[in-house]
Amino acid sequence: MGRKLEYFAIGLIIGAVGGVVIGLLFAPDSGARTRRRIANEALRVADVARGIAERAEQTAEVVGERVDHYLGRDEQVAWRKVRELREGVQRYSRTVMSS
Repeated sequence: MGRKLEYFAIGLIIGAVGGVVIGLLFAPDSGARTRRRIANEALRVADVARGIAERAEQTAEVVGERVDHYLGRDEQVAWRKVRELREGVQRYSRTVMSS
């Protein structure tokens, strides 16, 4: 799921930049004004992209922490079961040996 979100965000950014550039290139303005508008829009889109990247990174960290938490809890449960089985086998062995 993380890769799909990453590809979606990249596609969204590329599409936005491409749309803005094409729109500005076909706008009926002077060359200098069009270049200035392209530069301003590029800065704005870069800021938006930076924000999306930061949110995606934060989301990935939260998801990673949750996965680690759940995996860690499952691992603890598994080790506790192993310990209980080991203790049960030892008790059984002592009972059989003392009989």
